[in-house]
Amino acid sequence: RGPAHTGVSQMSVPVRTFAAAMKKEKKKEEAEKEVKKEKRVIDDKDRHKPYGRRTIHGAADAIDLLKNFQVLDFTPKNQAVFIDLKLDMKLEKKKRVDQFVSVVHLPHPFRTTENKVLVFTEDEDQVREAQLHGAMLAGGAELIQPILDDEISADFYVAVPEILQKLVALKSKLRKKFPKSKRGSVGVDVPKMLDLFKTGHEYLVEDECYIRTQIATLDMNKHQIYENLKNIVSDVCSHRPADKGPFIERAIMSTQASEALWFRSEDVLLKAADEKKKKKKEE
Repeated sequence: RGPAHTGVSQMSVPVRTFAAAMKKEKKKEEAEKEVKKEKRVIDDKDRHKPYGRRTIHGAADAIDLLKNFQVLDFTPKNQAVFIDLKLDMKLEKKKRVDQFVSVVHLPHPFRTTENKVLVFTEDEDQVREAQLHGAMLAGGAELIQPILDDEISADFYVAVPEILQKLVALKSKLRKKFPKSKRGSVGVDVPKMLDLFKTGHEYLVEDECYIRTQIATLDMNKHQIYENLKNIVSDVCSHRPADKGPFIERAIMSTQASEALWFRSEDVLLKAADEKKKKKKEE
């Protein structure tokens, strides 16, 4: 009787062990399901939270915040205000928007001095006209060697079409500053070019898709800062066909001493478009 009893006991052990293992496995699966539920990604593509809980501000609100930071932190009132834009340079069929440089007239200039502009022309009347309209220097091929030798340097170089072929030697020296019709630095209207480049603000695309540029100083009033911002953002977006979708992927505003504030560039563009329509109706 003893051995038989032992045999029954031995046969029942694996059954109980198997049942316990199944129960344990079931609990494990249920626990994993709960974890997956907790980790489930919520679709928040329409919420302005690019990184965690970062807030995306309206452009005007971002300017207000920068001014508040200055008061609270006792930082300089006249510090520079910058924007940092990331662009979507892609077009259709693997094409991309070429990196570009642009010069714009800001409605509220923040520089205290005018840019130095050199005019290339061999026409004596145009030389006199350039000097009359504030050119730093105006002349022809005789200026090439002094520029190569670093004896002459300007912020911008403009030229009339007739002299371009003679300036080829300066291409590697001047690089992006070399006169180009696409940038508005080649033309027949010398006073107009001088007017743009003497007081114009230049920005460019760097590292394939980024624009980092100053737009104002913080001691300017809110309206002036906003108008400058609107002017630059509108000009940036003019370099890509509107039917290709939004050009600016991410927009940041900051000062030299503040934290970076994400802002909605599309609000600025919508306001600019509305003002354009209103102006057309008035005309």
